[in-house]
Amino acid sequence: PVRVTAIDGIRLNQPATVNCETAVALKRWIDRELRPALGKRDLVELRIAASYVCRPRNNKKGAKISEHGRGKAVDVAGFVFADGTEWSILRDYNKTIRRAHKGACGIFGTTLGPGSDGYHEDHLHFDTASYRSGPYCR
Repeated sequence: PVRVTAIDGIRLNQPATVNCETAVALKRWIDRELRPALGKRDLVELRIAASYVCRPRNNKKGAKISEHGRGKAVDVAGFVFADGTEWSILRDYNKTIRRAHKGACGIFGTTLGPGSDGYHEDHLHFDTASYRSGPYCR
């Protein structure tokens, strides 16, 4: 695992512990999708809701181990800009964030967010699980 505190000049509000593949995918998403979606907005911080934590999927007893428990997942709850403006997924899931979220599909094996299920209404979930049928994106 690696402990990530910033990616390409964008700090994380709390360190994210993930495997190398997930750290690289997060940087790829920031460079290829998030920054282009934001346009001229100067992003200075990602609000991380979760990274490595050994637990079952959706914290449901008896469920399979979550990708978080494998160090292959990171949850993003919001964004902070240089001008002090903050966007949260819960309050500000706007066209710009939707575009960046959609662009994560394929960079990550799983992308979930508002509208995917009741567990991801306040954050974007990204993980590097792989599926024979291709990426799972909701």
